[in-house]
Amino acid sequence: MPPRLRASLPCLTAAALLALALCPAPAAAEPTATSDTPLALTPPMGWNNWAHYMCDIDEAKVVANADALVATGLAAKGYDTVTIDDCWMTKSRDADGNLVVDTDKFPHGMAWLGAYLHARKLKFGIYQDAGSLTCERYPGSGSPEGGGPDHYARDARQFASWEVDYVKMDGCNLWVPEGKTKEQAYRDAYNSVARALRDSGRDMVLSASAPAYFQQGEWGGSDWHKVIDWVGETGQLWREGRDIKVYNPAAPATSRWSSVMGNYGYNRWLGRYAGPGNWNDPDFLIAGAPGLTAAESRSQVGLWAMMAAPFILSSQVSELTPDGLAALGNTDLIALDQDPMGRQGTVVSSNATFDILVRPLANGDRAVAVLNRSGAVRDIRVPLDELGLDSCTVEAKNLWNGESRELSDTLTGTLAAHDTGVWRLTPHTGCAEAVPTGQIAGRGSGTSAACADGANTTGVGAVVMAACTGAPDQRWTLGRDSSLRLAGACLSAGEEGLVELADCSDGRQRRAAGQSWTPRRDGALVEDASGLCLTAPAPAAAPVEPGTPAERLRLTPCGDHQVDQAWALPV
Repeated sequence: MPPRLRASLPCLTAAALLALALCPAPAAAEPTATSDTPLALTPPMGWNNWAHYMCDIDEAKVVANADALVATGLAAKGYDTVTIDDCWMTKSRDADGNLVVDTDKFPHGMAWLGAYLHARKLKFGIYQDAGSLTCERYPGSGSPEGGGPDHYARDARQFASWEVDYVKMDGCNLWVPEGKTKEQAYRDAYNSVARALRDSGRDMVLSASAPAYFQQGEWGGSDWHKVIDWVGETGQLWREGRDIKVYNPAAPATSRWSSVMGNYGYNRWLGRYAGPGNWNDPDFLIAGAPGLTAAESRSQVGLWAMMAAPFILSSQVSELTPDGLAALGNTDLIALDQDPMGRQGTVVSSNATFDILVRPLANGDRAVAVLNRSGAVRDIRVPLDELGLDSCTVEAKNLWNGESRELSDTLTGTLAAHDTGVWRLTPHTGCAEAVPTGQIAGRGSGTSAACADGANTTGVGAVVMAACTGAPDQRWTLGRDSSLRLAGACLSAGEEGLVELADCSDGRQRRAAGQSWTPRRDGALVEDASGLCLTAPAPAAAPVEPGTPAERLRLTPCGDHQVDQAWALPV
């Protein structure tokens, strides 16, 4: 939804959130250019130079890649925003305070380049930094260290005069004034950036990098969660973490797979923040570029599509492999990424070998992806009831080869090493509405993820945090009655602040029994009767006995973006 509306939403009930997830939403019309126009109603698509060229960028390379987007047909399929990253300017501003284009690199200037792109029905993107210097130490838009005037408004007007459509705003070298926290300083800076762009007289999509400067591992710290929660008030998409591994021309065969998995890893838990006009961005697509196999390229495209992530290439487009180009240009995967409901897919089952993701779609279909993390060919078998489709017959379309088949019980197939299968499931008439089913993930040891587990314990009814296995003892369903169920029992408030599995109560008694739960947008799960939040146990300094109170989930007062109170739920 548009960021200007999103901030005013109240906490929703579990039933309301589930209805939002499962009810179809109409496709949005292409907006007209007004100051109140909601931008980026679907994830942006295009190209950026950084992960392939870094600072070795110039007008000829930008033009060549823009022309290649058109020639390959990728532009016509939606890859239409061409963005120049850092190092395009000189090291100092002019006497009036304006940014100066490096004319050795860009002899025709930026207004000319914007016109060139627009003439080819492409959009023009440019890089700046919210700090005083960019990451490569060119002039930034922010205040100098120690304080002083910023250049947010001036730079926004300059970009508007060049007819820029998209601004990537990095966060290096940002001054933190005395008396403010780093998180507060970034919030102030990015709000200033957003205001400057709004006041510039031209609609420009803002890609905000603020969260990336707070990332601490996969699950993150409190400030990281705070920044991700407010950044959508400023921009339409945001980088939450580390950069994708850049191409190394001296060692072009170096694998980049672990980098893809790392960026997927931190992004996969953040679906609650995504929706039309707001997108989690795990960084560039490098599918088809050196460092990924054909299967790995398919995996990146498939996983990014399931996560409603921006499809922004960073490669030499003319040198993409045929397999990579086929994956990037797959119209079914593009349609999945661009689904107008804008709901990010969720990991409903994970273990050391497989991740299974599910994504509700605008027309009532459900997309499912299975990632094979292993280095070997694997057979897969996924019962439909584990995807929330109980007693249902579906038409399952393989989005890689276009083949469809009718299924009434189990999705099966074979996946190559590091490959990801993606299917679109269309329920037949008479199917019951899908029920969100799968794991409830939260903070595990350190900053990694773990899963709420209700069976592998010695304590009767105990619910603990355990390594995610995808087993039945971690397969929860989210009821429209605000219950959280596992194996027919309900998650309940127990004695001494612990939670437990107990027989489910009916109707109005559910709240009194401590079995009514409301998910908040920040990831907290509130037990309605007490107003307390579900809290993961603190990482133990030494091993503890399974099922002991030290390992069990409990209810504690709700904090401010506490990482042990943030949960990723099935959809």
